[in-house]
Amino acid sequence: MFSVRASKFISAIILATSSNLSMKNILRGITALLLFIFSACHKPSASLADETVAATISASRLFIIPKGEHSATDNPYKPVETRGIVFSVRFDSSAIYQTTDPQNQYDINKLWGFADNGAHHHRFSARIGWRWSDGALRLFGYTYNNGIRETAEIGPVAIGAEVACAISLVENGYLFKVNDKQLLMPRLSTTPVVKGYQLYPYFGGDEPAPHEVRIWIKEVSKD
Repeated sequence: MFSVRASKFISAIILATSSNLSMKNILRGITALLLFIFSACHKPSASLADETVAATISASRLFIIPKGEHSATDNPYKPVETRGIVFSVRFDSSAIYQTTDPQNQYDINKLWGFADNGAHHHRFSARIGWRWSDGALRLFGYTYNNGIRETAEIGPVAIGAEVACAISLVENGYLFKVNDKQLLMPRLSTTPVVKGYQLYPYFGGDEPAPHEVRIWIKEVSKD
């Protein structure tokens, strides 16, 4: 597009010269050509922001929990050995739901985490959990130590926002982070690092997903 327009400008100047137009008009044409070249070379890319957003979305992994199911469709076995995980998550409006039994509204769904201590995750594990309750999407610390489950709310997050999350090992504990909020929960595992397997999105609690639930997760790092 640039070369075609520039050629038209140059042709116009040549035509003006051959037609014996005044030097003043020729100079005006040259000035217009130079301004065109300068603006074309220095014009910022209008699609740069869109490309950045697209790259962020494409780097995220979409997990789908079908209606009537508990587990996400993409949940292969994956060994984990680490001192912590860092990831981001984004929920859409499918995270808003109503359970059949009102008491089940307060069950905590599972988002992302790991089994620990070389054991089954119902023996030792740490995850970030989530639920929709009291008009808000809430994230939780969710652990098992020697088969005993413990949960604690970290805080509410916004639908549609990209939320920064992390679970790190500290002395005798798991440090959960959600954006600028932190939560410390006990860890009784005896392995010096997390030793287990990946835990994926899961709906429930007692009831399965009342409709399709979509969750985007982007793994940032494992230490």
